[in-house]
Amino acid sequence: MNTKDSRPKAFGTGLIALDLVMGADATSPVQSWAGGTCGNVMAILAYLGWNSFPIARMNGDPASHRVRADLKRWGVALDFTNCAPTSHTPIIIQQIRQDRHGSPTHRFLWSCPRCGQRLPSYRPVTQDAIETVAATLPGAAVFFMDRLSRAALSLASAASAQGAVIVYEPSARSDEKLFAEAIQLAHIVKYSDQRLATAGGTMQAESATLLEVQTLGSDGLRYRHRLGAGISEWAHMSAINAPNMVDTCGSGDWCTAGLLTKVAAHGQIGLRDGTGVAIHQALRYGQALAAWNCGFEGARGGMYAVDGRTFAKQIVSLLEGRPKLSMVAAKTMIDASVACPACPPEDDERDRSHRRGRRSVA
Repeated sequence: MNTKDSRPKAFGTGLIALDLVMGADATSPVQSWAGGTCGNVMAILAYLGWNSFPIARMNGDPASHRVRADLKRWGVALDFTNCAPTSHTPIIIQQIRQDRHGSPTHRFLWSCPRCGQRLPSYRPVTQDAIETVAATLPGAAVFFMDRLSRAALSLASAASAQGAVIVYEPSARSDEKLFAEAIQLAHIVKYSDQRLATAGGTMQAESATLLEVQTLGSDGLRYRHRLGAGISEWAHMSAINAPNMVDTCGSGDWCTAGLLTKVAAHGQIGLRDGTGVAIHQALRYGQALAAWNCGFEGARGGMYAVDGRTFAKQIVSLLEGRPKLSMVAAKTMIDASVACPACPPEDDERDRSHRRGRRSVA
């Protein structure tokens, strides 16, 4: 690990998966990328200039090789991606379709289309990860989590004591005790109105929350903060219109990474020294990233379609109200023929050819 690295450092634990993306064009190849909320945020932060460290339990299965190769491509540190006890890497199939009005929509499949068995699902990090990761937390600016476990909260608490901004994005309200602890510990709580109508417990006297963000889909977002005197009123921000509407998946992850880049690169000190204006500008930047992402298939498809300079120029155009951008479809990163752990091994080339003809993703 490079201790002289001047980039802001982020750690994250939660859903890190292999995304298999089936595009709206049924003849196009299946695309495969590292995904999951935590996986996307870590990859996007690296893309935006961070030194990011995802914490996971990959066991060396084919899906984990694909995820690690993709994350490595974007400069994500892989030091803590195989914490013991290791487990199968989650696999998520995303199908992109169009509704009757021609608008893009997507759904997720959690079972193998070949054998019908459930695909590997998320397994949280355990206490074994604490000893491995804790010593490297000093100097971290951000600790991100979207799934909870006792170990995740222990690591977040340790990171907070070292000055890191704790970010919690609840995907669902599960264990009440862990949820309450996470809300009390997190400095930034961001959640989707569609999944969680209210986080509950934020901004209370015993909570660390400095910023609460509720995303509202096409209606934008609303937020309140505790910077300065007292708790602010809720403020609404309309969404930035997407220049091309291809797929909305992952846009919330881009918004999160954009927000953190602008207000959390210097940890808790930087966030506490910020202002309401800075929060508004950071969220607007995040919204621009989210709108840009809608122009590509997959949660991070744009990263494979344009270079960094073009990306920066397009974001500036969106922020300046010039949304007409020239965008191209994302190219397939790697072959997506990842084996389902429950499937029997392939016996011959004829069987493989038959499955390719059926556009199998197993």
